[in-house]
Amino acid sequence: MIKTLEWTNSGVRFIDQTKLPMEEVYVTCRTYQEVATAIRDMIVRGAPAIGVAAAMGIALGVQQSAAKDVASLRLDFEQIAKTIGETRPTAVNLFWAIERMKKTFASPRAQNVPEIKAALVREAQQMYVEDIAANQAMGQHGATLMPASGGVLTHCNAGGLATCGYGTALGVIRAAVASGKKIHVYADETRPFLQGSRLTAWELMKDGIPTTVIADNMAGAMMKQGKIAAAVVGADRIAANGDVANKIGTYTVAVLAKEHGIPFYVAAPWSTVDMNTPDGDQIPIEQRSAKEVTHHAGKQVAPDGVLVENPAFDVTPNKYVTAIITERGIARAPYDASLRELASSSSMAVPA
Repeated sequence: MIKTLEWTNSGVRFIDQTKLPMEEVYVTCRTYQEVATAIRDMIVRGAPAIGVAAAMGIALGVQQSAAKDVASLRLDFEQIAKTIGETRPTAVNLFWAIERMKKTFASPRAQNVPEIKAALVREAQQMYVEDIAANQAMGQHGATLMPASGGVLTHCNAGGLATCGYGTALGVIRAAVASGKKIHVYADETRPFLQGSRLTAWELMKDGIPTTVIADNMAGAMMKQGKIAAAVVGADRIAANGDVANKIGTYTVAVLAKEHGIPFYVAAPWSTVDMNTPDGDQIPIEQRSAKEVTHHAGKQVAPDGVLVENPAFDVTPNKYVTAIITERGIARAPYDASLRELASSSSMAVPA
């Protein structure tokens, strides 16, 4: 399994996703500020991985605090959490992780500085373990929805690189292949950061899963030709009504899938479901540097001075979503009811 990130005695270690697929390079962030930079600069990316990275960054920062009493440590903790929280606004897992670390800090079981520091490290490590287990359960649920054979389209990267291991959308594909299904993946390249062609293709080729990279504007043609039997993507935030924020271009895939009668599935851990956000209109959309659009591989490909829009995500309305796959089970329309039902379950559902 890919070591997307891990806690070490030297700091938080990440595979540098900006270097893939040409170089497999690992970097160790030795301060919480370096972890924040790794999140902001997409050395680590993908909502579940961002959440655990945030927790590890907080644990690292607090561990290095020179505070002698709990009150002083709390001030340091709040500054560390603020810095981490300002990195990327769309992935709700980031804020879920921060809130979970805040609860751990305030736990009555941790009453002095050493106990609090140790508790935060344990909590971050526990999130790592839970994420892998959730992905595997999600994969088992989602595998039942995949076709026995044929093409499955995915957009961006929702694999081991976007999580602590195994993956969400790619976890569904991995579980389906392991169950004997004959799947051929069509991976949208996912401009402008190319997470599909750089990362998804790299992961799946390592697993020996047949994969074809297509440009984003080819998806409709592939569907019309009958090459796509289903689409499955990840998510960065799912609103209470089932609207889904995911990598820019996901909305286009969902509309095309609907037009061609192809099921469109979303796979994400429960930590990505934001029951406090009523609908997709309330989800903040990160705007990234224009240079990601005007340049490719360090070379300028657009004229000087041209205006650029570069939203990192879009929102797919729930009417285009066939089902939402989580570790707690599968939600279907009406999502306000099915997600509320899953919200009442505190444990991971194990597929029969």
